[in-house]
Amino acid sequence: MTNNPWLDQYPDEVPHSYDYPKQNLARFLVDSATLYPQHIALDFLGKKITYSSLLKDVYRFANALHQMGVRKGDRIAVMLPNCPQGVIAYYGTLLVGGIAVMTNPLYVPREIEHQLTDSGAKIIVTLDALVDRVNKAMENHPLERIIVTSLKDYLPFPKNLLYPIKAKKDGMAANVEYNERVLSFVQFLKNSSEKSFEVPVDAEKDLALIQYTGGTTGFAKGVMLTHMNLVSNTIQAQLWFYRSEIAKETYLAALPFFHVFGLTVLLNQAMYIAGTLLLIPRFQIDEVLKTIHKKKPTVFPGAPTMYIAVIHHPEVSRFDLSSIQICISGAAPLPVEVQERFEKMTGGKLIEGYGLTEASPVTHANNIWEKRKTGSIGIPFPDTVAKVVHPETGDEMPLGDIGELVVKGPQVMKGYWNRPEETERTLRDGWLFTGDLARMDDEGFFYILDRRKDLIIAGGYNIYPREVEEVLFEHPDVEEAVVAGINDPYRGENVKAYIVLRKGSIVTEKELKSWCKERLAVYKVPKIYEFRESLPKTLVGKVLRRKLIEEENEKLVNQSKVDL
Repeated sequence: MTNNPWLDQYPDEVPHSYDYPKQNLARFLVDSATLYPQHIALDFLGKKITYSSLLKDVYRFANALHQMGVRKGDRIAVMLPNCPQGVIAYYGTLLVGGIAVMTNPLYVPREIEHQLTDSGAKIIVTLDALVDRVNKAMENHPLERIIVTSLKDYLPFPKNLLYPIKAKKDGMAANVEYNERVLSFVQFLKNSSEKSFEVPVDAEKDLALIQYTGGTTGFAKGVMLTHMNLVSNTIQAQLWFYRSEIAKETYLAALPFFHVFGLTVLLNQAMYIAGTLLLIPRFQIDEVLKTIHKKKPTVFPGAPTMYIAVIHHPEVSRFDLSSIQICISGAAPLPVEVQERFEKMTGGKLIEGYGLTEASPVTHANNIWEKRKTGSIGIPFPDTVAKVVHPETGDEMPLGDIGELVVKGPQVMKGYWNRPEETERTLRDGWLFTGDLARMDDEGFFYILDRRKDLIIAGGYNIYPREVEEVLFEHPDVEEAVVAGINDPYRGENVKAYIVLRKGSIVTEKELKSWCKERLAVYKVPKIYEFRESLPKTLVGKVLRRKLIEEENEKLVNQSKVDL
């Protein structure tokens, strides 16, 4: 690795390489509970759970699964928001040698059916309000067991008593009929032993997780992540945060754990260093600001939309945000304007990183306290190598040229579940082909231009949406912006900008166009502007550019029907 220029940018405290323990991922929790039994592991809306208490519940869950006949390699789906039950089910599954299938609670029956049948999950742990949806999804492939919980099961008094009223108001009330197949989570644990239990695993071969990727086109693919993949990525992220202190950090857990970014940089990492997780079941900006003000988190990983929500909140000055020291932004490009304003507001460091589900997920990040570069995703993590190659030939590109980013490291997946052809296409000689267009500068900093499939080609020119979006974000009246290529019979594609304005702002298409003309080559300037109240996003806060393009294509189809 001596030829890799990014190594010269490493802080002295960060090693170039590390000897990662070959162990069950759940050992992070077991070890922290042994060393810091009375330290608070989880704070769920005021209900505090110590490491010792959490581990006992995890052992109960693992023992109960074993009693039920769950064996090594069996898949257990967990479809919950961020709550203690999700943490218990996740680590309990790992200790019994099972494979967790983290599932988005917002999924519709079609998505649930695909994920559970594709993974071959036998059991699901979910909310009472979601049981009907699961049953509907699995009509043709009934699950062996559904383990059911309610958010109130782990809420503190008096919230646990008030929850049913709120659930009814929010349309989340549920009457569940329990039987041999449908079990109560609380009873499931109550009837089980808290004796320590751990099935031995081969960390490099055995899967800890099947994580389904976004699937913006067609059905989502299951990414196979081993215990070693996730152990190494958790430790890599920790080596990067070298100033963090064992048993002293408090994490704002607003990123969902059913997304691998939240799973690694929040759940696994907090357990590794005996941190405290402030569990946020759903990102609501008012609640998040109150939690920061009151509970003083030190670490707040998130998506750009979360930081945008903070800086644009009309009453943000009323809240004390000074406890925040470290934020790593992922899931989407971080606009420079957002980074600068957030850091000024909190006094903390907000850095941009990069990753993908297939890499557990983090491969690159900017230095937190040393040299970083705006607009860059930073440099590769310890033991991670990256290069830019020609998208067709796979040959390495000259320095500074644009090509496809490929990465290699201990965090790179084993492959796609039951999809050997796709695995072969994406993993070549240990290199993960990301599908992202990038360039590297002479100091080893990488820059993502865009997904290969998001590249806009207008009149023969290559246009990278991110570059245009950065310019739009700099406009004082623009809160959010996304750019996409839409069909044009003459130019091939046109650049279209979708804009969400700041509250009370009035800006015209003409003004935005002249703003862009001053800052971009004429062929990059958006031709069409659409002002919207909001943009379609994933639950992690990633803007769904494909959804906008699909809407445009639908309009074209409808228009052609009218013309006929």
